[in-house]
Amino acid sequence: MEEGIRCLWMRGGTSKGAYFLAADLPADPAARDALLLRVMGSPDPRQIDGIGGADPLTSKVAVLAPSARPDADVDYLFLQVFVDQALVSDKQGCGNILAGVGPAAIERGLVAAQDGETPVRIHMVNTGEVALARIATPGGRVSYRGATAIDGVPGTHAAVPLMFQNIAGSMCGALLPTGCAVDVIDGVEATLIDNGMPCVILRAADFGLTGRESREELEAAAEVKARLEAIRLQAGPMMNLGDVAAASVPKMTLVAPPASGGTIATRSWIPHRVHASIGVFAAVSVASACLLPGSPAAALAVRPADGRFRIEHPSGATEVLLELGPGGELRSAGMLRTARKLFDGVVFPVPE
Repeated sequence: MEEGIRCLWMRGGTSKGAYFLAADLPADPAARDALLLRVMGSPDPRQIDGIGGADPLTSKVAVLAPSARPDADVDYLFLQVFVDQALVSDKQGCGNILAGVGPAAIERGLVAAQDGETPVRIHMVNTGEVALARIATPGGRVSYRGATAIDGVPGTHAAVPLMFQNIAGSMCGALLPTGCAVDVIDGVEATLIDNGMPCVILRAADFGLTGRESREELEAAAEVKARLEAIRLQAGPMMNLGDVAAASVPKMTLVAPPASGGTIATRSWIPHRVHASIGVFAAVSVASACLLPGSPAAALAVRPADGRFRIEHPSGATEVLLELGPGGELRSAGMLRTARKLFDGVVFPVPE
């Protein structure tokens, strides 16, 4: 790989990542992952010899390919490249990086741009579901300019609406893998839920917290982190995820009453670092938990009348749209994100 590898570096939602064509990477997963570690500069806390940003939110990869599915245009495999471990995980999806998949697919010629707006049907390989993204393409070219703002990202950009269907049980096999809205682990009530992202949702108050702590305060709370990890390791098998000691799921999310006019306040771990905001699918799972009577989230949430759930996080709030059926069952979930192309070129990984 001395000649380098084509790479599109993009911000998707509140994350940043490297977008590659599958054809440009080794077909063998082990060889591919070893290469991506060298591309990102892992394992190293600063990722000083790679393009990673020394944070889980900026050490992400999207691998794109034409889809063979009749209901999709492009296959999207998400890979989380750990910062300080020689580990690349495909055990979860990423809805923020998903926001950049539509533009990247058009930029790379996987999808032909239409004049005005281009729909892109994205097969999320990690979980098997299909998302529909609508990309602004005035004049048949991707435009990143727009008036849409999302918390956690400065300025405004073109909107990237994302709609998801049939994401319940994406990794765990069921929305509630234990069949219960509330389970008790180490004496703490928790909701084990998967509506696009396996999450363990607990009350912040049960850990002596308000749910309004800063990311830095929570990073320094060693006792809280240890308790959360102990619960996470027990929740993994309960959620049909097996041994999760080396996995990036389930996500641990603490909830509290909303502080800024939203639906509910959150603080999330991914899974050992505190999230600067909240992941797209984690926000969907939290919003879904707000509908479960007797759950920690439902007891604290201010449920909206219009179906727009504002999930508060350290950087602001993420809006989730839940569409309910006539019996109150979840039918689909949507979210508005933005994306931006940062650079398009060739990346040179650390030599073997």
